[in-house]
Amino acid sequence: MTIANTAAVAVRPTAAVHDFAADMNRLTREITTWLAGNWLQVAIALAIGAAIVLALLGLRSLGGRLCRGHDESVQWRTIVGRAITRTRMWFMVALAARLVEGGANTPAGVTAVITAVFTIAAALQAALWAREIILGFVEHRAAGDTEKGAIGSALGIIRLLVTFALFAIAGVLILDNLGVNVTGLIAGLGIGGIAIGLAAQGIFADLFAALAIIFDKPFRRGDAVSWDSTSGSVERIGLKSTRIRSITGEQIIVSNKNLLDKELRNLARLDRRRMTLAIGVIYQTPVDVCRAIPNLLRTATESVDKCVVVRTGMTAFGASSLDYELQFDVRSEVWDVVYAARHAVCIAILDTFTREGIEFAYPTQLNFTGGPDGRAVFPT
Repeated sequence: MTIANTAAVAVRPTAAVHDFAADMNRLTREITTWLAGNWLQVAIALAIGAAIVLALLGLRSLGGRLCRGHDESVQWRTIVGRAITRTRMWFMVALAARLVEGGANTPAGVTAVITAVFTIAAALQAALWAREIILGFVEHRAAGDTEKGAIGSALGIIRLLVTFALFAIAGVLILDNLGVNVTGLIAGLGIGGIAIGLAAQGIFADLFAALAIIFDKPFRRGDAVSWDSTSGSVERIGLKSTRIRSITGEQIIVSNKNLLDKELRNLARLDRRRMTLAIGVIYQTPVDVCRAIPNLLRTATESVDKCVVVRTGMTAFGASSLDYELQFDVRSEVWDVVYAARHAVCIAILDTFTREGIEFAYPTQLNFTGGPDGRAVFPT
């Protein structure tokens, strides 16, 4: 039994080799007979096929011209041009053969070979086109991003993931069209993907958060942001974390996922900043002057460039002052400009009050001396 089984196992490969050799011999005879009897149709088909390949080469050259002059910004014409330039010669030849084989009276064996080669070439070429379009779209969404290191690293990882996914799909489609049962392969790929995703869940969370920051652009490098109890400017956006230089000088490193999970304020995208000043004048100020103070504040504030008064008026009777409040907007997103404008407004108000003889209040205490009958006789 053992010797017989061993002999059977040894014979099977040899029989398979003989069957393959017989198939090749039969295909060779079919091709020879076909060429001998249809040489004119074959010559015409070859000429048409060569014309098709030349036309496709011209189209690829046109795609290269679409890409020129658009190195700084990735536009849709650039994306299409890049995809066209990735058209391979083997796909052109396979496509031309598939288009002309019907008019050359090709035998069944040759037709089967051409169909199989075209299926493989078309699947691989489609994967190349899809990869270029996806990566081009990613670059288009990230256009203008100043964080070149982060976008470069992100594109490297995205290229790897997209390439693996697209060519895995292409491989499955090729095997399926060639008659191979791919159910087990698809199940294996799905289980493997789930296992990898669970094992690297934290890494992928920060990675996708980094991609969200780069592509959605809630902030960029150099923007002033306020997050949780932290305020500062963004120094670097990485794939794992973002570095923020706090207003007190230290560098704060926050994971990208944690950064997006909480409310974040981008202070660099304000078209205006609102300032509020509290002003107090003494109780001895005449009523007519008190009534005129809001207009005086408005005039002094709007004499400063980029400052617009929102509202101003008396707000309360303080312990030692008549209290006014001034709210005004500075039409700038640059904090240094806003800071200088607030200083200029304060100086303008001080100059106006000095010119009008209006005294600022400060904490004071006035004592009254009472007479024998209880009436105040002299303040001290």
